[in-house]
Formats: sequence, C-alpha cells, structure tokens
Amino acid sequence: MSTLQISLAVVGGLVLAGVVAQSTWSSRRNLPKQATPKAVSEQESAQNETTHEASGPDELADRQEPSFDTDSSLSSLSQLTTLERKPGLDILIDAMAPVVLESVVSGDAALAAMPSTRRVGSKPFGTEGLNVATGEWEFPVAGQRYKAFQCAVQLANRTGALNQIEYSEFVIKAQAFADAIGGEAEFPEMLDEVARARELDQFASGHDAQLSFSLRAMNTAWSPGYVQQSASKLGFVAGTIPGRMVLPATQPGHAPILGLAFDTQAAMAEDPEQTALREVTLSLDVPQVLRSEQPFARMCETAIALASSMDGVIIDDNDNPIRPEAMDGIHAELEQLYDLLDGRELSAGSALGRRLFS
Repeated sequence: MSTLQISLAVVGGLVLAGVVAQSTWSSRRNLPKQATPKAVSEQESAQNETTHEASGPDELADRQEPSFDTDSSLSSLSQLTTLERKPGLDILIDAMAPVVLESVVSGDAALAAMPSTRRVGSKPFGTEGLNVATGEWEFPVAGQRYKAFQCAVQLANRTGALNQIEYSEFVIKAQAFADAIGGEAEFPEMLDEVARARELDQFASGHDAQLSFSLRAMNTAWSPGYVQQSASKLGFVAGTIPGRMVLPATQPGHAPILGLAFDTQAAMAEDPEQTALREVTLSLDVPQVLRSEQPFARMCETAIALASSMDGVIIDDNDNPIRPEAMDGIHAELEQLYDLLDGRELSAGSALGRRLFS
C-alpha cells in the first residue's frame, strides 16, 4: 500500500470518527435535561414519607373541599364528620329550609333518612342538626340526639346560579327527609331565592380570578424528572394526578397555594425521562387561597426562580414574555379584589369563599 493510500485511509478514519462523535454529541445535546440521581432518590423518599403520613397535600385538599357532596355509606359519613368539621350552612350563600320537630330525633335516624346523593342538579345539598348536648349545629352524627334540623342548597357556584328546576328538586329532597324523621319543613319563596342566586352568581362571576403563567424552555427541553426535581426544591410535592405538583398551604385543611402542571401523557410514559417537555404551567386559584399566604407574590417568586434554574422564560397566553412591571400591575388589581371579597364576607380561602368559587 502506498503512502498516499495510507494517508487517505487515516484521513478517512479520522473523518468517520469525527462524524460519529458529532452525531453522538448532537444526540446527547438534544436529550431533555435529566434530574440528578441523588436528587431523584431524595425526592422519591420525601414523597413516600409525605404519602405515608398524610396521603399528600393535594389529596388532603380534595378530601376537605368545602362541599356537601358525598356518596359514601352512612357509617362512613358519620366517621368522617367525627374526625373533621365541615364548613357549616350559611344563609349568605345557601337557601335554607328549617325542619321543625315534635320530639328529639337520633343521629342514626337522621342519617338513615338522608338522600342517596348530596347534590341538587349542579349544586351541593346539605343538612344540619341542632345537637341537644352541645347546642351547636352540625352534620348529623350517629349516637347523638337532635332537637331541630335545617336543609339547604347552595345558591351559586362556578357552574352558575340555582334555577327553578334545581330549587324544586331541593324542595322534594328536603321534604322527603323531613317526612322520614317526622318533621315539618318550612321553605322560603322560590322566586326570592332564585333572584338571590342570580345576584350572588353575578357577583361571583365578576370577581373570580384564576391566574396562570407558562414557563417555556429557551434551549434544551426538560424531562419530567428534571421539572419535578426543580420544583421540589421550592417546596412543591407530587399531586394525585400525573403531571401535577402542588405547593401546600401553611395551614392544615386549606387548598394548595399554587399548582404546577405539565403534560400528563409525558408523566405516564413508559420511559418518562426520555420524554421532552418544553413548557409547564404555574397556576393560582385566587378565591381558594388565603390572602395571608401572599399567593401571587409567591407565584411570581416561584416563576422567576424556576425560569432562572431551568433556563426558561415566563410567557403569557399570547406567548409574550411577562415583565416585572406587568406582575406589579396584576398584584395591585388582586389587592382590590381581596378587599371586595372581604367586604362581602366571602374572603379568599375562607370556608364560604371556597364553597362559592368551586
């Protein structure tokens, strides 16, 4: 073999090695960012501990959602109310029907007389009894005795205002309960309650706020594990739905302060770490979170921190970058909203506020 042939072979080999190296480098460069193994192990350990102790803050928020809707057995209802005090009925957002009794009724009898579902159309239906021993209104509990009851249907929620058909269904359910316990129900005028429902719904519709920021990758995409690792450093924990994380409230029993969501299919993929994510969404349900948590300030801080650590950019619904001055403007508007909700005794994060905006 001549010197020229040897030289060409060597050059060819070097070129081929360079192409392979370039291809390998490009492939590795285009892979989504991965979570570090140590961080993943620590995150899984923390999530397992959280699940073991409290079944996760997102599940806690689901269990304590302020609604009278439940289809569990009567014994389960009794046990739940013994362990956890549900938000009471309130004339401010409920149509109330007192049930007058001729004699004391046991909690067991009241539970047996409950309707099979706690919904009237799209609205929660609730019942409370006046406990003989404590003198307080509560959801009926087995083994207790009650000297009066009251039934109620919520006037409005995010599905709209109570209508005449729903009110009629409420009357049927409440009357059936009253008949079963030997009581007499007294109903308010339907047209008055429907008018109240419309007014409340108009107020709620005009003062509902659900905010979201999108965080988009500027260069390299992210793997689900990388997103989870980055968010967990800021206090987020796994939610009950794949692709969802939440920032728990500082006070037990309240809704998460913030939500972080990405593609559910990517989170459920056979090999999620090979799945590329280019965008995640940070959300705040304003009426559900206590004002004292300063949720919007924390939302802005979280978005900025994630954008910095993950090499991303914060954008709005029109794909435009969100600037700090825009965040300041939103914050000022939210303060006015909080004041209006406080003035109507429907403060953000309160039991009534969470029921109305649900």
